[in-house]
Amino acid sequence: MKKINICLLALGLMVFGGCDVQSQAQLGKILSQIPGGDPTTAEIGQGLKQALEIGTAAGADRLSAKDGFLGNLAVKILFPPEAQKVEQTLRSIGLGSLADNVVTSLNRAAEDAAKEAKPIFISAIKQMTIADAMNILLGDKDAATQYFKRVTTSQLTEKFKPVISASLGKVGATRYWGDAAAAYNKIPLVKPVTTDLSAYVTQKAIDGMFLQVAQEELNIRNNIGARSTTLLQKVFGYADRKR
Repeated sequence: MKKINICLLALGLMVFGGCDVQSQAQLGKILSQIPGGDPTTAEIGQGLKQALEIGTAAGADRLSAKDGFLGNLAVKILFPPEAQKVEQTLRSIGLGSLADNVVTSLNRAAEDAAKEAKPIFISAIKQMTIADAMNILLGDKDAATQYFKRVTTSQLTEKFKPVISASLGKVGATRYWGDAAAAYNKIPLVKPVTTDLSAYVTQKAIDGMFLQVAQEELNIRNNIGARSTTLLQKVFGYADRKR
């Protein structure tokens, strides 16, 4: 009887409570009281992989879309640190549009490269062991992100760099950067700037990808509404009880 009453109350919240944060929190608390048994190790592995596939795919799709990098201040790629004086100087002498072109082209290259991330993440997920899954599920809130950093960084670098190198040429970044550096280096008494643009953008693109993965991981852990299947609800509900 207690289980039926809890289920009815949860249903009432869903129907009348709307989708606001407070209602989601109440619903989560109620659902956690419904005895469904702990998931098996196989269910934990399957559920975690399902969650990570959803999250990494969403993150890669978001960043690979137009303005995925450029329009997201958290991952937007700016002038390299050693070249920030270049940007400031160019803008101060009326060459702001040239600086803007550089920034836009760097981010377009990263957006092109982000398309390569999804199959790499999916491969890493498929190779995940039960021990990996348990450590991630019951570990720190960024445990999955740290796992991906450990097992995919070298592959992402290998895949991203040629795409970015080609894209930098395609979107004009190489030319814009060359023009910007040349204009800056002509200014009397400045120290000439040289930057491996391809390596810089590759690293920033990978950093941005992992930041997005971390946000998706946090969402699936904390947002009950993001647990879109019964299996996800069971597995992450178990994790909630263990914390």
